[in-house]
Amino acid sequence: MDEVSKAVVDFTHERDWDQFHSPENLAKSIAIESGELLECFQWNSNFDKKEVCKELADVVNYSILLADKLGVRLEDIVMEKLEENRRKYPVEKAKGKSTKYTEL
Repeated sequence: MDEVSKAVVDFTHERDWDQFHSPENLAKSIAIESGELLECFQWNSNFDKKEVCKELADVVNYSILLADKLGVRLEDIVMEKLEENRRKYPVEKAKGKSTKYTEL
């Protein structure tokens, strides 16, 4: 992931776009791109995989830029969240269930 993150950040810096990338603007961009990703599935479950991947890449790119702006590594925060979710959703209680952790 470090190589991908560096490539995304470098791309932005080469174009002097960092000036537009406040945490607030990046969070807005993630939400906007997430909406565009959801739009791929708007009317039915038939979807164009290529278009879905493009929109997913946009969400990931903005997520990388937000992590960089916050001075955190995506790998670290994802692993921290995964560990938190392991505690909330132990296998013996959550396996095969979609129940929220407060109801397990």
